[in-house]
Formats: sequence, structure tokens, C-alpha cells
Amino acid sequence: MCGIAGILSPAKIKDAQQIIKAATRSLIHRGPEQERYWFNEEDTVVLGHTRLCIIDPHSRSNQPFSYLSRYHIIHNGEIYNYLEIKKELEKKGYHFSTESDTEVIVAAYHAYKSKCLQEFDGMFSFAIWDEQEKILFAARDRLGEKPFFFFYDDKEFLFGSEIKALWAAGIPKLVNESMLYNYLSIGYTANPFDPRETFYQNIQKLPAASFLEYSLPTHTLTVEKYWNIVAEENGSIKSNDAIEQFTSLFKGSIEKRLRSDVAIGTSLSGGLDSSSIVAICAQQAAPNYTHKCFTASFPGFNKTEDEYASIVAKHFGLQHHLSTINDSALLDEWNTIMWHQEEPVGSASVVAQYKIYQTAKQNGVTVLLDGQGADEILAGYHKYYKWYWQQLYAEKNLSKSGELKAAAALGIKENFGVKNKAMAVFPQFTMAMLQSKKAKKAFRQPDLNKEFSHLQKRNFYYTTPAESTLNSALYFNSFVYGLEELLRYADRNSMAHAVEVRLPFLNYQLVEFLFTLPPHLKIKDGWTKWLLRASMEKLLPKDIVWRKDKVGFEPPQKQWMQNPLVQERIRDAKKILVEKNILSSSVLKKSITPTEAHSADNKDWRYWSASYLFR
Repeated sequence: MCGIAGILSPAKIKDAQQIIKAATRSLIHRGPEQERYWFNEEDTVVLGHTRLCIIDPHSRSNQPFSYLSRYHIIHNGEIYNYLEIKKELEKKGYHFSTESDTEVIVAAYHAYKSKCLQEFDGMFSFAIWDEQEKILFAARDRLGEKPFFFFYDDKEFLFGSEIKALWAAGIPKLVNESMLYNYLSIGYTANPFDPRETFYQNIQKLPAASFLEYSLPTHTLTVEKYWNIVAEENGSIKSNDAIEQFTSLFKGSIEKRLRSDVAIGTSLSGGLDSSSIVAICAQQAAPNYTHKCFTASFPGFNKTEDEYASIVAKHFGLQHHLSTINDSALLDEWNTIMWHQEEPVGSASVVAQYKIYQTAKQNGVTVLLDGQGADEILAGYHKYYKWYWQQLYAEKNLSKSGELKAAAALGIKENFGVKNKAMAVFPQFTMAMLQSKKAKKAFRQPDLNKEFSHLQKRNFYYTTPAESTLNSALYFNSFVYGLEELLRYADRNSMAHAVEVRLPFLNYQLVEFLFTLPPHLKIKDGWTKWLLRASMEKLLPKDIVWRKDKVGFEPPQKQWMQNPLVQERIRDAKKILVEKNILSSSVLKKSITPTEAHSADNKDWRYWSASYLFR
């Protein structure tokens, strides 16, 4: 896990050494163990890298890494199946001088060009400069776990792991008010219609599952997608076969994600996802797996999961470390967290995540396995009930299925009324009506400066899944809007402490398989994530597998927002947004409204977070 930065220009880059060092050193938290650079003879291409040593910590694997006196690569992330790819390349006559996955990437690129991306199971963003062809090839992993930002104008092309690297290189900080409008009005942190857009009008991000090619002689840039899910459901698959295939893929994913030359531990929330990872880790013989786990604890909060996490930790004999978090942590760490995040965040959950990674690092663990992504691909959130029920209603199977009664018996309080039936029968019409309603509500948001709202009215991003089905909703949250926001939080919070986070549920073969499954294997008999529960039934305590409550990763945000010091900072944030003509001055007369972390009306929290765009 590392930080990468680069600058390319058809003309000689003035002060190239000074600029690339400033950009790279802004990323030193991502890779504090090595810092290196590469310059071509003309000073038209410069690359920088900060390294966190995970695989082959030897200096022979330092980057920028040169290969065949032609290619120069900088890489952030891990290719988990690099050993298998390496064997195939050796059969083709390739030789290797290191034990790193980085050398495997560049050798695979030499062998297959852009098609090498189809071979990689990993989280990555990397850039390869081809000195012979004078072309830069850069790519990002399928789900978007690792970031890649870039700036491109008529003079130069710059890129980096984080936006701050581009600022350090001299790119001005210009706030994208369209993104800001959508964030303040509906909470969106990305544009589902344009995955390249960021909160800064002159900086783009390479979309997940995409690669770019930059030609130095012509100063041209192309971006292309290399992977997508084709969700063709296999309605004939039997439950036992699905369980068997899922378990095999899940175990294989974890086995590869335990490959490391440094200490590995796990996050443990007490929920099903992280507990499942712990259960599979217990079956593996990974030499660097420490049996250490890390849990966020919120004393006095009714949704803290210490008890369930302790059950799992004791069951598997783990060294259990609690990270105790309160409003003092919010006050002490918030400025630093927002410096790392660079773009607004949705709730205080990022504070808890940040502290967990900090605790892991303090206890000698550099790599953490985490359960993120399971809710999106396995239907773990309660909001997915309505999508499944709508699908059953449209198929005239809702009553016969017994799913409403089964969910009610489990204490599920999700409603299914006239609006849901309309969505099921007339999905396109209902979705259009919903989008119109949302747009009007956003425009009429009384806290927003009227001129600001008027200018941004047409730049409204709200959208819904393409179809009124469960798999469509899961696709939307996994690939259109939702998951990448959480992956951004995890990347920045972990890298703030030079900790690498690995996500076994996001193995692309596992994800592809799950999208072939019919919805009744994801929500069944009222249970969300039924397939995962059934797969883990013999490995985990019953109290964990068949928990009826869905807590999620939720801190006591409402309680924290009642702290007078927190409220003072929110008021200061409002003043900044009023001065920038984003909020109406009337907002300064309103009292702060404390809200839960996942509240839809999280306005005051958003104001606080958004103010950092102007700091």
C-alpha cells in the first residue's frame, strides 16, 4: 500500500524535481517507509512513490520500479493472485528478480497490454510509463478500492493517489458547486451520472474498473472501462449448490488476502460480515495472521456491539482490542480526518473507523481484513426489503411467498404500501415522479442561498435503480452510487495510519457469482443476507448467524452533536458557508439539530463537513 504521483508534459517541466517531491511528500502517510523518484532525460515525465512494505519488503522491490529498461511503474495496492499469474508468466519465459506483486503487474502488462487487467484479483491503482512508446498506462481496480485522481489541460497531465498531491503540485483548489449543491440537499457525495466528477471542478477521478492511456507526443488522453457485471440470473440453481459455490469462493478470497510479509489482523464489529471473515481465517494456516481483532466501543450507547464482538473473539481465541470512542475523539481528530478525506463525508462513522485503524497500528498490525461490501452485494440493509417485495408483487408472488409475514415475525418494521405497489407496477413513471419531487424539495431547501440554488437547479443528480428489482438495487448501490463512498472512507482512514485494509467480499469472481443468483437466495424467510447466514451456520455461534437486529457501523452521532463544543464548531462552519454565499444568512439564527448518523435529514452535519472544502 502506497502513494503514487506523476507529472507528464510535452514540454520540459519547469522545477520538475521540486514539484514532484512536493506532490509525493504530501502522500507520505500512505507509505512512510520509502520515498523515491524517477525522471526521464528530458524532464517531461516524472514519477514519485512512497512505499508501505507489505509484499517483499526488500529494497529490490522499491518503486518507481524499472522493468526491461523500458517500463517504469508506480503502484498502490495489492494483487492478491500475483503468485498464480507469476507462474503463468514463467511458463511463457518471463523471469523475475523480486518476490513482489509490482513486478508481476508490469510483466503482465508487457505480455498482455491492457488485457492484463482481466487477470488481476486485487485492489489497485497503478501507472506504467512505456519509455519506448511514450505512453502512460494507468488503471484502477474493479470496485474502486484504491483511488486515482488526475488533472489534464492543454499543457500537462498530473495524477496522484489523493487530491492533495495535485494541490501540492500547484493545481488550484476550485470547489465544484454542483457537487456541493447535491451534497447539501440530498447527501450525495458522488455523481451517479458521471463517475469522473469530484468536489473540485478542475480535478477528475479515474472511475472504478477503468484504465487510461496518455500519449506524450500527441498530449491526448483516453479513458476506457474494462469490466462490468452482466447480471444474468441462474434461476435454476439449488440452495445447497449456491451455498457450496459461495463458500468456496469466499474461502479462496480470504486465503489470498492473507498473503503478507507483515502482521495481519481483522476488524470485528460483532456483526455477521466481519465475524464470517474471522471464522474463515481460523481455518487458514497463514504465518502472519496474528489472531488480533479490533472493535469500536461506544460506552453508554445502546447500539454498541462490544458484547457480540466479545462472543466471536472468545469463540475463536482472538486477542480482542477495543477502541473506546467518545465525543472527545470527534473534537480532537475531526480536522485531521477531514484533511485526509478531502471531500465531504456523510456521518460520524468515519471517526470510529479512523480510530479502529489507529488502534490496529498501535498494536503492531499493518494489514486488516474487513467486511465492507457484504451489505451491498448480499442485500444486508433493511432498505432492500422493499425492492424484493416490489419484485415479488410485480410477479404476483408476494402473498404466496410469505415474505411479509416472515419479516414481521423477525421484528422488521419496513413498510410496504401504495407507493411501493405503484413502483412495482409502474416503475418508470413512479421513479420519474420521485425524481421530480426530490428535485423540487432540494431547490426549496430553505437554508440554501437562493442564488446558489437557482444557479445549480439544473445540476441535480438524484436517480434510482434502473428496475424495481432486488438485483437492480444491489447493482445500483455496488456500481452506480453507494459503495465507492464507503471505500473512499476506508482508504483514507486506513492510509492515515499506514494501515492496509483488505476486503474479501469484493473478490470480483465472488461478486460476479452473486449477481447470477436469484433474489430469494439473498433475502429468504424474512432474513437478509440469507446465503451468508446459511454458509456460516456451522462455523459461527447461532447468536451471531441469526441475529435479528441490524445495527450497522453506527456511532452515537446524535449524542456527540449535543456537545456545546461540537455545536460551536458547526456554527463556525455555517458562517463559512454563509460567507461563500452557499447558505442563507438566516441559517445562523437556527439552533443545531442533533441527528443520528444515518438520518436522511443530516443537514447540520453536512454543513460542518462541507465547510472544509473552503479551508
